[in-house]
Amino acid sequence: MHGKQSATVVAPRSYLYVPADQRALVFKAHQRDADALIIDLEDAVLPSAKGVARNMVTEWLSAHHTDKPVWVRVNSDDLLADISLLTSQVTGVILPKAEPQTLDSVDYMLSEVEGHLGVEDATFGVIALIETAKGLRASDDLACHRRTAHLALGRADLAAELRFKVHPEGPEFRTILLDLVIASSAAGIAPPVAPTSTDFRDLDALRESTERMFELGMYGRTAIHPAQTPVINQVFTPSKPEIEKARKLIAALDDADRSGHGIAVDDDGRMIDVAIVRSAREVLRRADVITPSA
Repeated sequence: MHGKQSATVVAPRSYLYVPADQRALVFKAHQRDADALIIDLEDAVLPSAKGVARNMVTEWLSAHHTDKPVWVRVNSDDLLADISLLTSQVTGVILPKAEPQTLDSVDYMLSEVEGHLGVEDATFGVIALIETAKGLRASDDLACHRRTAHLALGRADLAAELRFKVHPEGPEFRTILLDLVIASSAAGIAPPVAPTSTDFRDLDALRESTERMFELGMYGRTAIHPAQTPVINQVFTPSKPEIEKARKLIAALDDADRSGHGIAVDDDGRMIDVAIVRSAREVLRRADVITPSA
């Protein structure tokens, strides 16, 4: 199952939204620094341009091949029209206003497309974009769905529904994001994809907020502008000092285990236990599987 498999693979660090009706942007998207692409048929496209956008996606998918994961953000009110565009080059769909019943419907549609393409069942994954109170309440069920690769949060839509009058980077949203991290971990899927910062000019603020999201347990974030992706990539890439420290921690515990002393300490004299080494191994795992794009 796609969602469960994703837990064994480190997610892309950066996902770049690309308006599907903008030819120049779509056809150059694979040249950007982002680890993954999101071809956006939803919010970035005006209602009058949906048909043009779908034609553009079809043309691009037939003409271009990229090693980057390609996600398509579909319209929740016209799912079949968007999902029918998918080819085997696509990793999956981003489902806005994700709720269990809608996700079940998408699962069925994706199975139909997979049968038509002759690919394995559950080839296509879903990033469940939580933007409603009902979706938020059902985050555990969404995380456990066989299609779900990641959860994600649409802060603007959710704030409108909840009548929030708070800053997008405020503690209220951090609490919600932490709930999604917990739901993802409990379901055995990869961590949530961190939400977009719409202020693409303030890269210092982007770095600061991305670091906070990393501290909450997220390893990737969406971007609306190519200038954001190098910052996001850097925050989510283990640094050389982090990698060296992780190796030392693992080696120290291994040495203590071999010697029979039973106690290992780090360079500061603090005890190293299994939980600390588990985190160190995660640093090395991420360092090994991330393919730098910058």
